[in-house]
Amino acid sequence: MILKTKDLLTLAELSPKEFSQLIELSIKLKKELKKGGTKPILKNKTLSMIFQKPSTRTRVSFETGMFQLGGHAINLSSNDMQLSRGESLEDTAKTLSRYTDCIMARVYDHDLLEKLSKHATVPVINGLSDSFHPCQILADFMTIKEQKGKLEGLKIAWIGDGNNVCNSMIYGCALSGVKISIATPKGFEPNKVVIKESKKSTEIELTSDPMKSISDADVVVTDTFTSIHNSDPKRIKKFLPKFQVNPTLMKNSKNNSIFMHCLPAKRGNEVTSSVIDGPQSVVWDEAENRLHTQKALLVSLIRA
Repeated sequence: MILKTKDLLTLAELSPKEFSQLIELSIKLKKELKKGGTKPILKNKTLSMIFQKPSTRTRVSFETGMFQLGGHAINLSSNDMQLSRGESLEDTAKTLSRYTDCIMARVYDHDLLEKLSKHATVPVINGLSDSFHPCQILADFMTIKEQKGKLEGLKIAWIGDGNNVCNSMIYGCALSGVKISIATPKGFEPNKVVIKESKKSTEIELTSDPMKSISDADVVVTDTFTSIHNSDPKRIKKFLPKFQVNPTLMKNSKNNSIFMHCLPAKRGNEVTSSVIDGPQSVVWDEAENRLHTQKALLVSLIRA
């Protein structure tokens, strides 16, 4: 499949059909790999990866994905590039476009991705920004589809911080007909524009009561209370103990509900080890699926 959009920065660039097709292609590529290998669809293609911040899953999944598809990935720390010596982002985008077939960037400021997109002639993928994490949500919805056999009509409970991952999760729900109930402390709600846009396509509930949010949920999701974007340890006091996903809270979800976390997790804060290591947890499938959805995205964005 070929996506109509040149870039993937938020998930809002996709149609519901394209979102569904990406999930199905990811599942297909995963099955192919398990049977013995992936076809070298991206032979002689190169991905440049710009990292302003540390990464485990994003770097390894993209680099491994390009290798499995017959291509090559170049890891570029911002300190290793002429950006650190004052070269403009615009000139960097134009230069990389002459050498490589796609740019993936993991950045602090989402505006940087918008500038990359504007000046690059090759596809730009958001590997995470302060506002959105679309690649993670593709993997999340692939995992839900594998576990539940469907997407439309399910209910997701998001517990904790209405952060960048939550913003992209809302877009994913709007694209797939999944309901979402978001429980955050007051002042930590997700982006208002994202909510307004997505309410046109799905049911969104905002609450400050985790018990209300998790009631009858098919999927329970959380993320760290502090991160690279929000590292103030005082934030934790706003969340604990009320917004911790623990066995007591999980009992209020459906009996066959699954637990998800994009990782890395801060055990004992947003989730207890008994939940993340428990029978309802699918976090390792979720982490693996970053590889398969990344491959599907690359195949669908990089033109022949």
